[in-house]
Amino acid sequence: MTGPETPQTDGVLPKMTPFYDASVRTPEPTIDLLNEIEQRILWLAVRMVDEANRRDAGGIKVGGHQASSASMVSIMTALWFAHIGGEDKVAVKPHASPVYHAIKYLTGELDRSYLSRLRDFGGLQAYPSRTKDPDVADFSTGSVGLGAVAPLFSALARRYVDNRFGPRPRARFIATVGDAELDEGNVWEAIADPNTHGLGNVTLVIDLNRQSLDRVIPEIQAGRLRNFFANAGWHVIDAKYGHLLQAAFSRPGGEALRQHIDGMANEHYQSMFALRGAELRARFLMGADEAVGRLIDQVSDRELEPLVFNLGGHDYPLLVDSFRECDVVHDRPSVVFAYTIKGYSLPIAGDPMNHSIQLTGTQIDELRARNGLTRETEWDRFDPASDAGRLCAALGSEINNVPPAPRPTLPIPIETHSARSSSGKQKPVSSQEAFGRSLTALADVKGVGERIVTTSPDVSISTNLGGWINKAGVFAHQDVDTHGGEKRLLRWAPGPSGQHIELGISEMNLFMMLTQLGLTHEHHGEMLLPVGTVYDPFVLRGLDGLVYAAYNGARFVFAGTPAGVTLSPEGGAHQSTITPSVGAELPGVDFAEPCFAQEVDWLLCDGLARLSDPAGQSLYLRMSTRPIDQEPFERLRDSVDSETLRNAVLDGGYRLVEPTRSDTRPKVTLVASGAIIPEVLEALSVLDGEGVAATLVNVTSSDRLFSGWRANHRAALEGQSPLGVPHLHTLLPPTRRDP
Repeated sequence: MTGPETPQTDGVLPKMTPFYDASVRTPEPTIDLLNEIEQRILWLAVRMVDEANRRDAGGIKVGGHQASSASMVSIMTALWFAHIGGEDKVAVKPHASPVYHAIKYLTGELDRSYLSRLRDFGGLQAYPSRTKDPDVADFSTGSVGLGAVAPLFSALARRYVDNRFGPRPRARFIATVGDAELDEGNVWEAIADPNTHGLGNVTLVIDLNRQSLDRVIPEIQAGRLRNFFANAGWHVIDAKYGHLLQAAFSRPGGEALRQHIDGMANEHYQSMFALRGAELRARFLMGADEAVGRLIDQVSDRELEPLVFNLGGHDYPLLVDSFRECDVVHDRPSVVFAYTIKGYSLPIAGDPMNHSIQLTGTQIDELRARNGLTRETEWDRFDPASDAGRLCAALGSEINNVPPAPRPTLPIPIETHSARSSSGKQKPVSSQEAFGRSLTALADVKGVGERIVTTSPDVSISTNLGGWINKAGVFAHQDVDTHGGEKRLLRWAPGPSGQHIELGISEMNLFMMLTQLGLTHEHHGEMLLPVGTVYDPFVLRGLDGLVYAAYNGARFVFAGTPAGVTLSPEGGAHQSTITPSVGAELPGVDFAEPCFAQEVDWLLCDGLARLSDPAGQSLYLRMSTRPIDQEPFERLRDSVDSETLRNAVLDGGYRLVEPTRSDTRPKVTLVASGAIIPEVLEALSVLDGEGVAATLVNVTSSDRLFSGWRANHRAALEGQSPLGVPHLHTLLPPTRRDP
C-alpha cells in the first residue's frame, strides 16, 4: 500500500511478560529472523516429501503432504521459536509431521540421515509417533482427531499429579489441529466432559485453511465451530487478519473492506491464489462496495497480493500475541482459529486438489534457489555463527527431548489375600466382584495404594468400584459441595485428594484418559498405576482410543465387565462376543479372561507390576457378573504347590480337572475360559458318567499362551537357543495328543 499511511513494523514481536522467567533466547526472535527460519523449515519439509517420492517403493505411491505442511509452517515456527518452553507438551497436526521433523533437525535433535528417509522402513513416520519416531516424545497424532485432544487429557493428568504429589514446573498443553479434524466426534466428546473444564493451560490452534481432502469447506462451518467451543466454556481467539489488512481496515473504506472479505465465499477466496496483477484485482473486487474500490485503487499491483493474502495464520505479530493471550486466561482452555493458506508460499497454494499434489522437479529447483541453496547444501543446517543458527542452538538446548528415567519398581504384592474367606469356605463370587475386592485391598499397600488412579465412563458402581471409591475418594481439583454425598452408602464427595476420575458416558474419553494417565512417568515425572473399567461390549466404541493408547506406548490395566453371554439368559444387547480377539490381537496389550477369584487377584497384581517392566504391556481383564462356585479351584489349590499354580495362571492356563483315575489317559481334552467354566464342568461330569476320561484346561490368557509359543518358535527359526518348553506344550503335552 502506498502513501504515508503504509504500515510500518520495527521487526520486533509484541512485548509481554513471558510464561517462563528463564525463557530468554539469544538472539531475540525478530519477525525477519522468524521469516528466515520459516522458509528453511518449509524447504526441508517439502524436500523431505519430494525425496520420499523419488525412491523406488516397489510401485507403491509414497505420498506426503506438502500443502498441509505449508499451511502450518508459520504457526509451528511461531510456537517453537517464539513461544514454547521445555516443559510444554505439543501435539502436531498429523499432516504437518515434515515441519516438525525439520524443526527438530535444525535444533540439533534429529540426525541428518533421517531427512531422506521419510515414510521409509525404519525411517520417519508419515505422522508423528512416540513409539517409532526418534524425535517425538509428547503425542502420537496419526489417528485424526485423537491427537487433537490428547493434550487436553494430558493436562488433566498433570492436574491430578500436581494435586496428588505436589506442583510440577509450569507447563502448557498445546495441540495444532487441522480444521477438517474437527469433523471427528471424539473432539466434541472430549471438550464437553466436565473434567476437562477449567484447564487454563490448554490451547488448541486450529489451522483454518478451509480445505479438507476433497473440498473447500464453507465459511459457515468456521462460525459454527467457534460457537461450539464458546458454548463449551472455551476462550475463543480469531487470528484472521494480519497487520497489513488490519492497517487497511483503519483507513477510509476499511470497514467496507472488512465486510467485503468477511462476506466472501471461501471458494471465491481460494480461486484468487493463482492470480496476479490486474486479474487478481478484478476477481477481488467482484461484488465489492465502491468504498472498497476507492481504497484498493491506492494499492499497487505489487502490493495487492501481500495485502489480499495477509491472513493471521501467517502473521507473526498476531500469532505470538494470540498465543500469549492464551497464557493469561487461567480459568478455561483456549482455542485459536488461525486462518491460513493451504500450500502457503508454494506454487500449489489454494488449489482445491492440492492435498496430495507434489511439486514438480522444476518447482523444487526453483524453491531450492529461492532459499539460496544448491544440491550440495540443500540439507544443511544454518551456519552456527548466524543469528538463525544461534537461535536454533539456543532453542534446542531448551526444548529438545531428554530420555526419561526408567520406571520405578513399586512394592506390588503377588496377591492381596482377598480371594479366600477367613472361614475357609468361599461362597460363589463373580470375577467382577473379585476384581473390586482386590483393588480395594491394594489401597492399603504402602507405596502402591497412593499411586493407583481409577477412571470409568459413568459405570464405576456397576463395575464394582464402589469399595475402592469409598476408600480412595473421587477426584476433583477443588472441593465440591455434595449436599451430604459423603454420608451416603457410596461416599461420593469429589475433592483434590480423591483417586477416582469419573467421566461422562464416552468410551473414547475413557481410553484417552487412560492413555495420558499411563504416560505420567514420561510426561510428568510421576509413576501412576491407572485402572479403568468399562462395559465390555462397549470396548469396541472406544477401540480407536485403545489402539491409540498402544501406539503411544501407554500402560494401564482395564477391566471389561460384564463380558460374554452371562449377563442375562436372553442374550440382550449388552452381550459381548468378539472382544477377546481384540485383546489378543492388539500389540502392546495383554489379554486375560479369569474365572476364579484367585486368578483375578494374581492377574491384577501381576498386571500392575508389569507396568514398571521395560518390556511390560497394558492388561485387559475380561470379566463377568456371574457368581462362580470357587470349590473346584480351591480343591486344586489345596493339592498343588501354590507358586506353581500361580505361575501357570500368569502364563495362560492350567489343568483344572484330570481324569478320576490317575493311570487313565484322557480321551478328550476340554478347553475353556472365563465364566463358561461351570458349564464345561457339567459336561465333564457327563463324560465321566459315560466312561470317557477327560481333562479340563482352564485358559486364563489365550494371548499369553500364544505369545509364549510364538516367541519359542521364532527363536528356533532364527537359530537361537530354545527359550524352554512353551507353556502351551505343558498343558497339551505329546502324551495327551493323538498320533
